[in-house]
Amino acid sequence: MSDTKQRLLDGAIAAIRQHGIAGISARTIAASAGVNQALVFYHFGSVDDLLTAACRASTADRVAHWSVALSGVGSLRELLAVGRSLHERERELGNVSFLAQMLAGAQTDERLAAPTAGALQLWVDEIEAVLRRLLAGSPFAEIADVPGLARAVSAAFVGLELYDGVDRVAADRALAALDQLAVLIEIVDDLGPLARRALQAKVNRAVRRD
Repeated sequence: MSDTKQRLLDGAIAAIRQHGIAGISARTIAASAGVNQALVFYHFGSVDDLLTAACRASTADRVAHWSVALSGVGSLRELLAVGRSLHERERELGNVSFLAQMLAGAQTDERLAAPTAGALQLWVDEIEAVLRRLLAGSPFAEIADVPGLARAVSAAFVGLELYDGVDRVAADRALAALDQLAVLIEIVDDLGPLARRALQAKVNRAVRRD
């Protein structure tokens, strides 16, 4: 990739962090990148195409960065601990807020919708792989919609970024509640075989009723 294209990608991310999606334009991007705004259209065709390229590249980079830590997770509580670290670090870097701004822009600009969803899917895929591994053999694996749960976790961390900006204490309580849920699941997994079979039977009956 040329130096100019990389500067434009970095400039797009910096401009959204500074101005938000509502204040983004070829001019603000070019100013952040330190280049002529005509280069936005020369290299990417449109502002939307530049934004989607930046979103995809930025998200792929961050997923790759956290992949090793996520692959080493051995329990749901460890996953949440990594999630806390991820939340803190990505907030400091402004990366989660960038993705949140892209999602906000996609609400009114359908050209951003599919590419932004595709970028978020990179996180979903990474988290889904971890959840499948952690829940293997658990009674919860029988009823859990793991892909849906992975989407919920990913969406929650984007939402916590926005929540954190207005009420950090409440955002911390939300993470603490997830910790409690992880403890509950671990307690169930540690039950003896008879208790687990009884629980599994109740779960199966509940699923059939639904």
